[in-house]
Amino acid sequence: MRRPTLLCCALLFAAAASAQEAPDAAVRLAQDAIIVDTHIDAPGILMDRWADLGVEAPDREFDHPRARAGGLDVAFMSIYTSARQDDAGEAWQAAHAQIDAVEALAARHPDKFAILRSPGEVDALREGGRVLLAMGMENGAPIGDDIAELRRFFDRGIRYVTLAHSANNRIADSSYMLEKRWNGLSPFGREVVAEMNRLGIMVDVSHLSDAAVEQAVELSSVPVIASHSALRHFTPGFERNLSDELALAIAARGGVVQIPFGNAFVNPEAAADTQAYFRAVADFNRRNQELEAAGQPPQDREAFEEQWEADHPMPPTAIEAVLDQIDYAIELLGEEHVGIGSDFDGVSGNLPEGLRTVADFPNLVAGMQARGHSERTIRKVLGGNLLRVWKEVEGGAAPR
Repeated sequence: MRRPTLLCCALLFAAAASAQEAPDAAVRLAQDAIIVDTHIDAPGILMDRWADLGVEAPDREFDHPRARAGGLDVAFMSIYTSARQDDAGEAWQAAHAQIDAVEALAARHPDKFAILRSPGEVDALREGGRVLLAMGMENGAPIGDDIAELRRFFDRGIRYVTLAHSANNRIADSSYMLEKRWNGLSPFGREVVAEMNRLGIMVDVSHLSDAAVEQAVELSSVPVIASHSALRHFTPGFERNLSDELALAIAARGGVVQIPFGNAFVNPEAAADTQAYFRAVADFNRRNQELEAAGQPPQDREAFEEQWEADHPMPPTAIEAVLDQIDYAIELLGEEHVGIGSDFDGVSGNLPEGLRTVADFPNLVAGMQARGHSERTIRKVLGGNLLRVWKEVEGGAAPR
């Protein structure tokens, strides 16, 4: 999620619940199944505060020891850039620096990590307990106005692109913006979707406005993903989550909705606060523009962020909120169209009890088992569905 506040740079705390608390049957299944998490914000955090993720890093939610304890096989590293970086012309540089960081991590620990560029490489590369690092670009801003940048980022390992993030950009409208720029995708955004299809890059509709999601699903010649989007059924009025109609449209074209864990997605109170935050930011920016136009000094952004956090503490959330989302998604969409995209290291530690780090996937498995889901269904949700979509997108690419 990477809400752009000071907490993005804050230390993250270790889990209160751990994989050791899950029943043996859940631990065994988590270790045996292929678990694919489509959204972990480790690279951005590395840019803010370095840590060696090949060993235990207590201030992070992702590292190799805990990933293996939780059974995580494929971790999509989020190459995140903010709207502010886009405005400052820094997004391209920031994206490449984060890709460098992921490559360095794999090179430093070749026995623990490997870069994953194709779903067909999973079985071979994960031998020996390696965690496979795929990469997704959260916010299409780094490509700028040059569609050829998509190929360059593909060559560096990017395998999905979230078209927009917290603000409207050159490609698409954001769900967080009250005023939309394009009423969906821009003309350039339509070209971007076609080029992503041609290259074999998954189109990610998380963070997009409703109109942009609808248009991206319709335009794409292959299934699309929502890399970390919950369902609005539980959070009325929160456009960042998917409506039933949009989720069904994604599924109807063969896509998959990856359920996140962050409180702001699955807790109605937290979702309302998050939506209010972006409204408050818009008002804050408008006031500052007025002050600057009048020749007066602008208000301090850091002070605004600190006051907002003090006034809006994140409500506690139970793991059942995530399980409810998964249950509803399976009932609505079918077991072939649901997956997981945690947003670990991207929500400033605001996660449910029992799902605090990558060590905690067995707790999710145990919850699904307790609710009567079959092993087949659980394996699909943990990673099988995402790998199927990735293969279809790769298969639909133009020959190179």
